[in-house]
Amino acid sequence: MNPRKAFLSVLAVLALVAVHFSQARLNVDRQTLGLTQAGVLSNAPPVLAFTTVALGGFRGIIANALWIRSSELQDDGKHFEAVQLADWITKLQPHFSAVWVHLAWNLSYNISVKFPDPEDRWLWVQRGIELLRDEGLKYNPHAIDIHAELARQFHHKMGANLDDAHLTYKAHWAEEMHRALGGGRPDFAELLHPSTPEAKARVATLVGKYKLDPALMKKVDETYGPLEWRLPETHAIYWAMRGLAEGRGAGDLRMLRRAIFQPMQMAFHRGRLVTNQFSQKIEFAPNLAMIPNASKAYLDQMAAEEEEGMRESFGNAHKNFIRDAVYFLYTYNRMAEARKWFAYVQKTYAADPNVTKWTSVEDYALSRLIEDVNETSRDRVRAFLEGSVESAFMSLVEGDPDRFQGLMLFAEKVRSNFVDRTQNKSSQQRVPLPEMADIKREALLRMLSPQSPFPPEFQGRLRTEMRLPTDWGKPTGTNNAAPPVNIGAPKG
Repeated sequence: MNPRKAFLSVLAVLALVAVHFSQARLNVDRQTLGLTQAGVLSNAPPVLAFTTVALGGFRGIIANALWIRSSELQDDGKHFEAVQLADWITKLQPHFSAVWVHLAWNLSYNISVKFPDPEDRWLWVQRGIELLRDEGLKYNPHAIDIHAELARQFHHKMGANLDDAHLTYKAHWAEEMHRALGGGRPDFAELLHPSTPEAKARVATLVGKYKLDPALMKKVDETYGPLEWRLPETHAIYWAMRGLAEGRGAGDLRMLRRAIFQPMQMAFHRGRLVTNQFSQKIEFAPNLAMIPNASKAYLDQMAAEEEEGMRESFGNAHKNFIRDAVYFLYTYNRMAEARKWFAYVQKTYAADPNVTKWTSVEDYALSRLIEDVNETSRDRVRAFLEGSVESAFMSLVEGDPDRFQGLMLFAEKVRSNFVDRTQNKSSQQRVPLPEMADIKREALLRMLSPQSPFPPEFQGRLRTEMRLPTDWGKPTGTNNAAPPVNIGAPKG
């Protein structure tokens, strides 16, 4: 044999041996560094596995066929088979972010609602979030649309009340976060510098399972908090801020900006997590402390917006939020703050006649109510009055006397306003509204009745707070016919 050919043959054999030993390591490094264009199809039919390898760059053709078949299966109600095909599609097109967004949306919004059991729905919604968070971002860490969809699912699917099972979603998420955080409020010093085995395990769970960076959590909380991390809207803000910080390439940043101030508005409306001490169920209450930072969120995103038309749109949303804040503060009897924000919106949006036409916070608050209850509809006004009075008594039992007083005063002004507007109308003359003392007495009788849904502990505390006899409201009570003494003033 020619010595040169023999040398080249030996060199080729040595090169093949070197490639054999290095290939495994190269595959591991490609996976670790995110250079792999597609994962291995596990549990795929032999035909799919073969055609994938054979066609190579023509994977898109296979993916299109799988899309069509997946839609057919879903139309036929074969959801689990459709999800299996969806898993193969993501492996064929792992760096096409729109694939992850669509499939996660389909799981959370389309397939979940096919199941009547809220617990079953939660599993599908949870899977949609996991698909984006755990897999989509692994292959597309800078994708704006994946961050935006993740924020939207926390805000709109879990946080809003448009899904019949939304309370189940919130309860599960609150329980998971309570367990992961070791309580209601994160200890950021401990999360950033864990020193105990429990703290280290907690950080491992947050980072490994929920993909939450303690440093970014702290930044989000310092910017717009203190936030309630057991509620989904807080996580919408987290993923939106992460998307704004890490997003690259094509994508609509406005989706992320909206995913900050809209959840902040939600955190204001019902961002206080309360455990009902009688039913032991979680309830949601307004968090008035969020008003300054929610306003800041609107202003921050307005400043970041370059297009004039969108800035104006964000400004309208901010204006409406401040008007809501004034209304809520007024109903909670926090008059100084209500007047402060009323003056702010009057000054900031002085060019809007719908803002400046109100000369006092009292007139504005009453006008907001009249939008909801027609001033000539006696039944609707009475329903509002009874609801407000019952809410006031519940607030008193729950230890919120300011809200009690605010609701009572507001109800009295609503009734007075209704009487003034309808005093010359025949409907008012035929069936006038009851006096406030009568409405309060009837509300107490309903709430203290043995047939009421309120437990004995609640009823006992309400009697104590209102300084009522222990038998008031019971069938054997001796003074149920008359309004109780000091019905408008709780003890203390």
